[in-house]
Amino acid sequence: MEVDVFNYMTVGVLFMECEDRWWRLVAYLLKSLNEIEKNYEIHDKEILVVIRELENWRHLLESTKFKFEI
Repeated sequence: MEVDVFNYMTVGVLFMECEDRWWRLVAYLLKSLNEIEKNYEIHDKEILVVIRELENWRHLLESTKFKFEI
């Protein structure tokens, strides 16, 4: 899982390593920050995007038998 945050939006991408050792895209999520979130410090925005993506992809991540990395 890779995440990033910008001044007005958060971005999250979920990849899976396949048997051929290539990383394949599983899901992605772009979400705008609301007026309050835009005023957060950068470290708070980074935590916000991690929490959002974990909540959004919970059903995918809980069912895996492998460890995942953020």
